[in-house]
Parts: sequence; C-alpha cells; structure tokens
Amino acid sequence: MQIADHLPAPTASLAASHSRFWQRLHRRYADVMDVLPPGAPVRATMEQALQRLQQEQGWDLSAALRVVRQLVMERLMTLDCARQADLHTVTRGVTELAELALDRACAQVRQELDARHGRPAGPEGQEVPLWIIGMGKLGARELNVSSDIDLIYVYEHEGETLGLPDGRGKISNHEYFSKAVKAIYNLIGDTTEHGFVFRVDLALRPHGNSGPAAISLSSLEDYLQIHGREWERFAWLKSRVVAPLDAVRAPNVQALRNVVLPFVFRKYLDYSVFESLRSLHRQIREHAMRRSAGHPERANDVKLSRGGIREIEFTVQLLQVVRGGQFPELRCRPTLEALQRLTRSSLMPAETAEQLAQAYVFLRNVEHRIQYLDDQQTHVLPTRDDDLEWIASTMGFSDASGFLLQLDAHREFVAQEFDTLLGGSQSGQCPSGNCNGPRATQTASAPDLETLIEDLPPLMAERLMGWRDNIKVRGLRDEARARLFRLVQRTAQRVGQEQDGLQATAALRFIDWLEPLLRRESYLALLLERPAVHERLLDLLGAAKWPARYLQQHPGVIDELASDQLFSERFDAAAFEQEMALRLAALESTGEDDDENLLNLLRRAQHAEIFRTLARDIEGAITVEQVADDLSALADSVLRVTAQWCWQRLKQRHREDPQFGIIGYGKLGGKELGYGSDLDIVFIFDDEDDNAPEIYTAWVRKLINWLTVKTGEGDLYEIDTALRPNGNSGLLVTSFKSYANYQQQRGSNTAWTWEHQAMTRARFVLGSDSLRQRFDTVREAVITAPRDAQALKQEIVSMRERVRSAHPVRGDWFDVKHSRGGMLDAEFVVQYLVLSQSAQHPELVANLGNIALLQRAEKAGLLPAGVGQAAASAYRELRRMQHTSRLDEGSGLVPEALVTTHRDAVLALWQAVFADQ
Repeated sequence: MQIADHLPAPTASLAASHSRFWQRLHRRYADVMDVLPPGAPVRATMEQALQRLQQEQGWDLSAALRVVRQLVMERLMTLDCARQADLHTVTRGVTELAELALDRACAQVRQELDARHGRPAGPEGQEVPLWIIGMGKLGARELNVSSDIDLIYVYEHEGETLGLPDGRGKISNHEYFSKAVKAIYNLIGDTTEHGFVFRVDLALRPHGNSGPAAISLSSLEDYLQIHGREWERFAWLKSRVVAPLDAVRAPNVQALRNVVLPFVFRKYLDYSVFESLRSLHRQIREHAMRRSAGHPERANDVKLSRGGIREIEFTVQLLQVVRGGQFPELRCRPTLEALQRLTRSSLMPAETAEQLAQAYVFLRNVEHRIQYLDDQQTHVLPTRDDDLEWIASTMGFSDASGFLLQLDAHREFVAQEFDTLLGGSQSGQCPSGNCNGPRATQTASAPDLETLIEDLPPLMAERLMGWRDNIKVRGLRDEARARLFRLVQRTAQRVGQEQDGLQATAALRFIDWLEPLLRRESYLALLLERPAVHERLLDLLGAAKWPARYLQQHPGVIDELASDQLFSERFDAAAFEQEMALRLAALESTGEDDDENLLNLLRRAQHAEIFRTLARDIEGAITVEQVADDLSALADSVLRVTAQWCWQRLKQRHREDPQFGIIGYGKLGGKELGYGSDLDIVFIFDDEDDNAPEIYTAWVRKLINWLTVKTGEGDLYEIDTALRPNGNSGLLVTSFKSYANYQQQRGSNTAWTWEHQAMTRARFVLGSDSLRQRFDTVREAVITAPRDAQALKQEIVSMRERVRSAHPVRGDWFDVKHSRGGMLDAEFVVQYLVLSQSAQHPELVANLGNIALLQRAEKAGLLPAGVGQAAASAYRELRRMQHTSRLDEGSGLVPEALVTTHRDAVLALWQAVFADQ
C-alpha cells in the first residue's frame, strides 16, 4: 500500500524541532554544529568532524567520538523528518559512525596495550589480528538511530605477547584481548558528560554472558560445531567484521568466514530450522505479551509485536538459512537486498516481496521517529497525541488516523505472510487433501516401531520389519525418529489397503528412498513442513523406475516440488545462466570459489533443472518433444557456463575471449536429448597463436574433467568425442581449417559417408558468431556436395543392416529403435534425402529434426503423398514409446501387435526411398 495523504516536505529545522532530543542537542552543541560538513553524514565527513574536534577543541578521542555521535544524530534527524533522507541514508550514517568509532577505539587501545605488553604473537611469531564482528543490524549495515551494537570479539591465534625489550610485560593473548575489549567498551559504551557513542551488547558471544569477552578462532569453531544453537545461525547470518579497518581488508579474515559460513548455511536444504524459529518467535511474542500485561500502550511495538519488523526479518532469514547452503546467491545481510534475491530465485512472488519491502521501510521509518523523540531505545508508539501527530506529519500524513490506518495495513500483511510461512495457514498446500498440515504432524505423538508396523498395510509392514535391526534408525534422535514414523504413517494413509498399483509401489519406493537418507534429518523436516512436497514425491516415485533412481541419487532436488510455478514454467536458458553468474559472484565475495565448490554448484543446478523437467514430464505438463528441447537447451547452457568458468581459471590462457567452438552431434546436435544422454561433441579452434593447440587442448581436458568427474554431488554428462576428425585416434581439439578440409574432402585425409550422415544433425553449440557462420557454411557445403545417389543408397542401406544385425529381436517383440520399421529406418531415410537432395531442395539443409524434414520432403515431392506425413506421425509415436520405456528403465521392446500401424508407416517410407536396394 502507498501513503494516501502526502503533505509537502516541511522546512528541515521545523520538522525536527518537536523532538525533545533535537532540542537538547541544539541547546548543548549549538556552537559546534558546523564542525560536521553539510549534507548527509558519511564516514569521510565524520572523520573530518572528529579531527576538528580533537585539534580545535582539544578533546580526547572519547569525548570527540561522543560529540560526533550527537552531531550525526542531529543531522540525520533533521534530514529524515524533512523527508530529505531515505532509510538507506539514515542507516548508512549510523552504521558508518559505529565502524569509525570501533576502528579508532581499537587502534588507540591496541597501541596502548602494545606499549605495555608487546604485540600478541601467533605460533610462527606473526601478529595476531583482533576481529570486531558486528552482528544483527550493524552487520547488515541497518543500524537504527538509537540502536545498541551487538559485538563479538574474535582473535586469530592463542599464544602470548612479545613483551617489552627488557622481557617484562608478557601476558597471554587471551588476557591481552580481554583487556582490549574492556578498554574499547570504555571508549565507546561508557556514559560521560557527552553521553555515549553506542550502547554495547556482548550477549551474542559464545556461551552468552557467561562466556569470555574475547574468544580465539579455534574456540569459536569448536563452540559453533558442538554447542551452536539454531537461533544463533540467524544471528550469525548477518555477522560481518566491522573493525578495525585494516583487518576487514586483510586476506586472513577468510579463515573466520570458513568457520562461520558452514555453521549458518548447511550443505543440504535445511527445513529443520522451521521448528526452531517457531519456538524462538513464540518466546518473543510471549515476552512482548508479558511486557504489555497491564500496560496496553506497550502492545503497539513496531518491532516485536505481531506484524512488526522482527517478523519481516524472520521471514527473510528463514528462507535464506533453509536454502543458502546450496544457493549462495541468497547469502546477503541487508533485508531489502535479500528480498530482491528471494524474488530472483523464485522463492517469493515479486508482489509479496515488494509489499514486505514497503512495510519494512515504513516500519523502520516509524521506529526512527519514535527514537528521535527522546533518544530512547524503544520501538513502542508514543501515547501522547502531539507526539503521534508529529510522527504522522513527518511521515507525510495529514493526521494520525491516516497514519495508523496505514500502519495497521502493513502489519496485518506482514503477520499473514509470516504465519503462512511458519505453517499457520496450510490451505492449498496439499493437492489431494489427504495429508495433514505440519503443525498437526509435528505435535501429534508418533508410535513406536512395533505399533507402527502393526498398523501398516502388509507390504509396507514387511518392508519396515528390516528397520528393527537398522543401526541408522536406532541411532536417530527421538525427535527425528518421531518425524520418520509420522511420515510413514502419512504415506500409509494414502495407500490404504491397496496391495498393488501405483500407490503401493510409490509407498515401497518411498521407504527405499528414505532408508539411506535417515541421517539427513533435514529431508524428514522438509516433508513434514511441506505436505504437498511429500505428496508430489510419492507421485514421482510411483510413476517409473528412473525417477525413483534419480531421486535416490540426488535427494536434495525434492525441494523443487515446493514451487507452485513448477508445472507452469519451462527451462529458461538466460535465467539459468544469470543465476549461475550470481552464484559464482556470491562465492567469489566470500572466497569460496574453489574448484570443488564450483563443480558442486554446477551439479546441483543441473540436477535441479533435470528434475524440474522430469516432474513436468511425469505430470503431463510438457510433451516428449518439449522434454528433449528443454534437456538440450540445458546442456547448451551448462556447456557455455562450464567453458567460461574453465577458461577464466586456465593458467595458460592467452586472451580474454577464446577463439573456440563446440559442435554438437547426435542427440545434442538434433536437440533430442533424453534423460541420461551423453553428449557427442567436437572441439575446434581458430587462433593463429603459436601455442594455441596446446592451450586449447589443456582447456578441453579441463572442461571434460569438469563435466564428467564424479563429486559428492554426482556428475554432469558423459562426453563422447569419437566424431572428431579421425575418431579416437585424432586430435582432441582441431583447428577450424583442418576440420573444414576434412569434412569437405580436401587432401588425403577425408571424412567417411557415415560422418557426413552425422553432419546432417550437427549444430554449432558454443563460440563466436563469426565462427558459427563459418561452421554453418562448411556444414551446408558438406550436405549439398554432389554425390552419386545410387552409391549413397548402397552405403546407407548396408550400414543400416549392420546396425540391425547387432541388435537382434526374438519372438513377437518389437524394438522401437532397431527393428524393421523402427526409428532408425526413418532416421536413415532422412539422412539419405538430406545428403542426396538438399542441393536441389535447400529447404532440407536446416537442422530441424526428423519429423519436420519428413514433412518438408513430402511437400517437395520427394516422397509419395501421405507417406512422409504418416511416417512423421509414426516416428513421433515411436519416440514417445521409447521415452516411456526408458523412464521405466525398459529396453524399448514392446509387443509387435501394439505398433503395427506405426511400423507399417515407416516401412512404407523405407520402401518408397530404397525400393531398388
């Protein structure tokens, strides 16, 4: 919603003058107001003010920092209330003030401690840095104008200080940094005649208020691995080294990131945090209710009450924590930026994100005005009418009632979205209506194993008997075991007493799917949190064997089933490649862009896209041809992304843009890829550099390795390069000139007829536009070259017989690919027609696929009327049968009686073209 009643922006000083805090500042600091340069305060102008106060007023760092704080607050208040500064300007100003204060305080304290104890040293005598970690709004650069700062102090190594030259003063690094923390607090947090710079809160440090004020990096790692709680992951999500400045920019800060990131973002999709967040949120609401008991005015808390700022933050952080381990582009600290990233990743509708963003900005602006009144750390709306009218006026409203109406609308929207996310509203989440919502399934008591087995249908009960002695089942935590048994119960409810059929098959495959994943409790949590995902998973498991096997190999892809847009979308190459670029940038920003992480990133993304296509396929949302189109487009994208990443990481690369191309043959060239298809590829280059052959060979070897090597996330594609000039005995990478000469029969070393057949389905997949045009010219020249039609017929028929004899079929079975009248007969006919007739019929040159080319050949008069169209329809149906068989891991054999019409149509095509052979 937008503000309805906008007033013109008032004069700056008049707008803020109602604030008691503003009035106090003008009474106390009127003579130094001009020390802060004009405009919105930023770090550079604050540093100027600090320097002037120290030099001109003779104030020490403590006093000067406090006065700068007052001047910054006055300036932000004045600009904000006059609507001359937006939320970002205000929070940036406060955040940079905190960074400046901590940087200067740290520098002074360490200088003083080094003079008494020598600098702290690490195991190799190196200087040990202190990292001041800002949590919460400081970490996210979102500090409000009266915020405290949540800090954690971490130093890199244990050890001791070097001491003084005479040997005195040595203390442990722990003692040194404990002293530093105390001294920094004195400079920043103590209240003096000029107030404080910031209130400092160390409660988020390991072990809370009972823990040490400063902790070593190794101790932090141990704590997070052993004692770290779920709510702390939300706190560390926004963590950032904020001071000292030289430490922020130092390379060894990566060691700290390597400790924090795996704690916040788990390797697998992490739906277990839902219950933890419910518990935390419940505590916050209960605390707010206790505070407001007997004090109804306290219930109007724009931060902690229902629909407040905290619920927006929780909504965003929950989605980030759940998926941020696998999707690094979601890892960012600022709330508004995170909302945009959630939208780009299709985790939140754009309209919802926009409304949440508007609510967030509105509520934060209200929060600031509440704090402007008296410089109090409060988020509760004032009860005085004049204060409320002033807030409304500075927000652009003509009266308080319009302001309160808008406030209520924002909070109601936030509350509804938050409750829905946590499972408060499950309408529409379960397609069949046969599954319970997460609250019911998580609160209902789960039976023990024996009781569970007794209540199951016989086939499920028999399969579960093996769990009695299963170490993994016995080793589960009580909560996880209860989740597991509730999932089995829900599955059994769907099956009923059915002993065979899809539901029973799905249930048995579901149990088989669960067993190896029992240690990954997050999957159990996901299925309980998202009943619709559980139901769609059962549909896929029951549909065919290949989806069940794929889900076993890549269980993390089930999260894709949570998307409401899954069945209405198609693969989008541009969006996929942009997403991969964002993920790469996210990993680069945290120094995680090593080969292993990038290999796994590529695999997870490709597996997710294959699974989306598979789900749409099983659902019947797309045709077999569309499946092939999408899988082929995905392969093209993966090749483009992988080639680019490998080139950027190639040590020998000699230019920014490689003069290189990839040619796809076979199913890749014809855009007919299926699930699990390998890629027939030829690599070419067109580069005059003397070292080009060696450089591009190194690149191709790296590229093939990246595509084929198996990691913990599996692999991408099998690569077949046998179609390159001279086959497996030829060079892995060929210069374009050599490739063109080979294909066009120039010189003594030339292509065979079967290679020209393959050329009919060749396609330029990757490379520069100029190289693409040159390839297309060579392909057309090869296809349209003069040929002896009779000799070509003999070669193709002979080759077809050799292929058929290698795939004998016995009895009344029909191989949809290899039998007489099968797919290969149609494909060989098309290849013959293209190679023999395209010179006279240019409409056959384009690589359009067998169905379109059969239709064009008939239209050109190369086939009897009706024969081409009938064969095209038969080919489409045979291809569908092959696809269905492969989904169920079949061999492509069907009873011959089922395909008589299609077989006869293809045989008529063969007879029309090769009758004299």
